[in-house]
Amino acid sequence: MPHSVPLRTTAALGALSVIALAGCAAPAADPAPTPTTDTHGEIAGAAELAEPALGLTSIDGDGRVSHLDLLEETTADLGRVSAPTSVHSDGRYLFAANASGVSIVDSGVWTWDHVDHFHYYRAAPALLGEVSGAGVATVATSNSSTTGGTGLFFPDSGEAVLLDTEALSKGEVVERFRLERAPGAGLVVPAGSFAAVASSDEIALHTGDGAPVGETTPCVEPAGTLTTRVGAVIGCRDGAVLITVEEGAPVVERIPYPEGTTAPRATSFANREGRPTVAAVAGDAGVWLLDTRERAWTLLPTPEPVVQATAVDDKDENVLALTADGRVLVVDGVTGAVRAASTPLVGASLAAGQPVSLIADQQRAYLNGPTEGRMWEIDFADDARVAREFTPESTPLFFAETGR
Repeated sequence: MPHSVPLRTTAALGALSVIALAGCAAPAADPAPTPTTDTHGEIAGAAELAEPALGLTSIDGDGRVSHLDLLEETTADLGRVSAPTSVHSDGRYLFAANASGVSIVDSGVWTWDHVDHFHYYRAAPALLGEVSGAGVATVATSNSSTTGGTGLFFPDSGEAVLLDTEALSKGEVVERFRLERAPGAGLVVPAGSFAAVASSDEIALHTGDGAPVGETTPCVEPAGTLTTRVGAVIGCRDGAVLITVEEGAPVVERIPYPEGTTAPRATSFANREGRPTVAAVAGDAGVWLLDTRERAWTLLPTPEPVVQATAVDDKDENVLALTADGRVLVVDGVTGAVRAASTPLVGASLAAGQPVSLIADQQRAYLNGPTEGRMWEIDFADDARVAREFTPESTPLFFAETGR
């Protein structure tokens, strides 16, 4: 049976919040007793852990930021940012955007993916500052929270900004470049040491310092992006563009939709972080799956329309989807058959147009219900069972799983 967990507020941002989060580590998550020669992802002042310090970092409608430690089931108040309209996360940072800029929150917990193994870290959480811009920015991140770049595109001004992610890991907000483009929809997508700026129906590659690289690539109505272990995906009206880096140079490949398809295009992608397959809603037709290793799309029919989808991309090929009445479906990624379904959890939030998010990791899924004032942990491998239900002190309007 699910159980409701009241969250206990520990401290405000500053010295007290740092102490509170540092004190949340369970014995299994203590710093490793011996140093490792592999320092990937490590930064000065961070403790390496034996397992990931997973948490749910949330922001309410007034900009109050809270962090729930999933091991200790305690919560810490990290302070306040400008009231957000949207929030994007890479698993460490939260980028809270509104019409005048982007506020950046460092949860202080992250995982470094080294392909065949992982490293886990904890440092002091912090509110890092704001990046000014006109219009609610689209945000694109890579799989690294200590290297490379983070892209922001401000639609009202057309400004394309690349932030230095290594500088973020040191508590500094540094712009690598700020380029002028035509106002409208757009993306700035990091790809290795390069960045792709998608706007005005084309993709232009740049170095990390903003210098143009090579020819532009057509991409009508760019929308949606995600970085996998293979490369960075950008959605276009006729398919997707995949950007990889080979021998120090960017490589651009087009992945068109299957010939003759009539399903609506993908405009937003989601998956278990780093995995090669990404999922996107295909209107009422079901779910698009894009395998970036195979460079191939698959249209996965679902027995009913869904409003969100994410690819777990595990050995069972699970795909998770959210229905309009707030149920979480566990879908067979080959046949589209529903393996399990939760009870309606976030129907009221969806009906009210609230920003519900369904997030998957290797073992669990997480869901926020702003109207319901709840967050849920779902065991999708066990008949979509609600494993834990959390009742935060402030409304979880936006949230992210951090430490992953």
